[in-house]
Amino acid sequence: MARKGGGTELLTVPEVLEELGGISRRTFYRWRELRVGPKCIRLPNGELRVRRDALDAWVNELAEGGGDA
Repeated sequence: MARKGGGTELLTVPEVLEELGGISRRTFYRWRELRVGPKCIRLPNGELRVRRDALDAWVNELAEGGGDA
């Protein structure tokens, strides 16, 4: 359920996993536990969504602050 057009695109967890090179769902949720993953939106039905701009900013932050990168 990606939303495009008038607002920011909202990505589902499977879409985020694919964008990050096919990481496991467990890794994603572990990052959430550790508060090191991208910021998420929890919908009223309990599902998570990640804003495209939040994911892009998170990836850019890792690239710039990674030290060895």
